[in-house]
Amino acid sequence: MPLDERTRTELEAAAFRRLLTHLREHGEVQNIDLMNLAGFCRNCLAKWYGAAAEAQGHAMSYDEAREIVYGMPYERWKAEHQTPASAAQKAAFSGRTPD
Repeated sequence: MPLDERTRTELEAAAFRRLLTHLREHGEVQNIDLMNLAGFCRNCLAKWYGAAAEAQGHAMSYDEAREIVYGMPYERWKAEHQTPASAAQKAAFSGRTPD
């Protein structure tokens, strides 16, 4: 069944909000793991969010976009959740470029 534009946008927004909730609930999942498995991470989402805001004429800094994605200031998230990358994680990441 085809969806009208408004319904499609609402569903996409709901799915995005659920993705953010899921990522916030799983702080043990490191950004490097996301990059290695999926080719994007929380920081990529923040960049895309900020770019979408800019495209619609809303000024938004990268830090503001990251706070939306992380649900808290990035520095706080790093202090509470980020762990040093292992040699295996770094090797898997080698050669990847974030979007």
